Amino acid sequence: MYVIAGLGNPGRKYAKTRHNVGFDTLDVLADRYRIDVSAEKFKALVGTGAIEGQKVILVKPQTFMNLSGDSLRMVCDFYKIDPEEELIVIYDDISLEPGQIRVRKKGSAGGHNGVKSIISQLGTQVFKRVKVGIGEKPEGYDLADYVLGHFSFSDRILMEETFDRAARAAADLVTRPAEEVMNEYNRKQSE
Repeated sequence: MYVIAGLGNPGRKYAKTRHNVGFDTLDVLADRYRIDVSAEKFKALVGTGAIEGQKVILVKPQTFMNLSGDSLRMVCDFYKIDPEEELIVIYDDISLEPGQIRVRKKGSAGGHNGVKSIISQLGTQVFKRVKVGIGEKPEGYDLADYVLGHFSFSDRILMEETFDRAARAAADLVTRPAEEVMNEYNRKQSE
């Protein structure tokens, strides 16, 4: 069994913002595999289903980004998940250009407060991730304002394609070795 979590902030105010690309990607994954992610438990919206015959729990923490680990700790404990083997987290990354994704097996929080919360709650930096590029903040911008802002029209079109690719990468992490998935998806996408 795998837990796949998309990170974001709850509420209409934050919908479609750069910081919510984890939610957007999880929505694509849920649609593709016909998994209803609407049950409210573990301080999250949760759905249970299967990807290529493998049982999955899709999770959208509703704790706000900086407390994402609280929700995922409850999910992992309840389902007796080994986060180092069976957890996949999808989230935004400002060090990647819009349209780029990066798959990793482990790593630091890299300044991402949602990931910092998960590492703190789970006691490990070892869990699979699909990082979705949102681009660096422009000079003079406040980081919080930037990540809570919306994509330009052209970037939004690009991001819709990126969510699809990121969802495929997350699904592939369920059925294939992480190294294979990293080799396939970590190549830079051409413009």
